[in-house]
Amino acid sequence: MRHRRHSPSGFTLLELLVVLVIIGLLAGYVAPRYFSQVGRSEVKVAQAQINAFEKALDTYRLDVGRYPTTEQGLNALRVRPQNEQKWNGPYLAKDVPLDPWGKPYNYKSPGEHGEVDLWSFGKDGQPGGTDEAADVKNW
Repeated sequence: MRHRRHSPSGFTLLELLVVLVIIGLLAGYVAPRYFSQVGRSEVKVAQAQINAFEKALDTYRLDVGRYPTTEQGLNALRVRPQNEQKWNGPYLAKDVPLDPWGKPYNYKSPGEHGEVDLWSFGKDGQPGGTDEAADVKNW
């Protein structure tokens, strides 16, 4: 009887290293593209929220006759301001959200750039900036 030689099952160290290198290259290529999409989507969410605030503010103005003051802020869209008889809200379905970076939106009425100014300072929380750190505003 002849005995057959069986090769050992499993992977060699070299094969494992080659697979790890390939996975590392793929991750290095895909990860930056994925994370840049996340940053862009946060900016788009902030723009969409500012647009929703503008629509709610316009409805508020139609009912009350003016925009909420800076002191009343965006919360006037959810809670009736004191001594505001014509208020017919709430004008937002939920509480005023924070921007996608966890900071409150800025509101000024009368605005310097329009009747109302709405903005977020972006990812860095500072005025100005570029790309994901750029301000998101309604003017």
